[in-house]
Amino acid sequence: MQFKDHWIETIHNLQDTICHALEKCDGKATFTEDQWTRPEGGGGKTRVINHGAVFEKGGVNTSVVYGTVSEAMRNELKIDGDKWFACGLSLVIHPANPFVPTIHCNYRMFELYDKNDQVLTRWFGGGTDLTPYYLFDEDAIHFHQSYKDVCDQFDPTFYATFKENCDEYFVNEHRNRERRGVGGIFYDHQKPSDQKDPEFWLNFSKACGEAFITAYIPIVEKRRNYTYTEAHKYWQEIRRGRYVEFNLIHDRGTIFGLKTNGRTESILMTLPPTVRFEYNQQPEAGSEEDRLLQACLHPRNWIKTV
Repeated sequence: MQFKDHWIETIHNLQDTICHALEKCDGKATFTEDQWTRPEGGGGKTRVINHGAVFEKGGVNTSVVYGTVSEAMRNELKIDGDKWFACGLSLVIHPANPFVPTIHCNYRMFELYDKNDQVLTRWFGGGTDLTPYYLFDEDAIHFHQSYKDVCDQFDPTFYATFKENCDEYFVNEHRNRERRGVGGIFYDHQKPSDQKDPEFWLNFSKACGEAFITAYIPIVEKRRNYTYTEAHKYWQEIRRGRYVEFNLIHDRGTIFGLKTNGRTESILMTLPPTVRFEYNQQPEAGSEEDRLLQACLHPRNWIKTV
């Protein structure tokens, strides 16, 4: 089995495991699968859940795509080679209850080849980040601790480095460097080395993908039955608007997918079902909404050992 086939198998297994856990948690809705093909090469499996008891909208997608390096990719993505291959898992879950956070998760591998199909470079990227609408410190601590535990199994320097990467990546620069949530971990362009070979990065990504369940589901279960008002929903939709802004303006995954003629419906599946854009909306100082905003403007070290 070629290494990339091992990676593909790992990604598809993660998709199955995560979908099963989310369906069990929701208790009402199930995922529908839409298999698609890409004319230039490859395809994917888009799984979507809608109108559930907990999850208003969500998707757990896998894609295995490949093709010839285009001029647009050379110029805009700075890719220099003849052929390319990319495979990954990407998910976004938008709960209905404003007290349950949105979550994003992505793990991927990219390979670049020469004209003789020899691998020129291979790199890994991924991460998981949490976007609450109302801030519960214990939830953020639990989430970060879950990923620190995984990171520490592989390299004790990973968590601090990848947390900082996450804080610096999911940023709306046009809004005074406002983060879209309370972070998590994020890494990109990690190339294998003698110390950390491809299997190391595959196993790390697999462990991070599996940690999604232990990091997120307990938070959902704790908050899913909280009573909320129209005011809470209003604030959720304001913050969802910030989520949309980041994904459409800054997110490299969205840009890569669109530049390589990816499937638009699957790429934009990440967007929430309802959003709100109000002119110069500002929460009342000292309110719970403002407390969340301040956490997005000023990233915290949620674990004291960071």
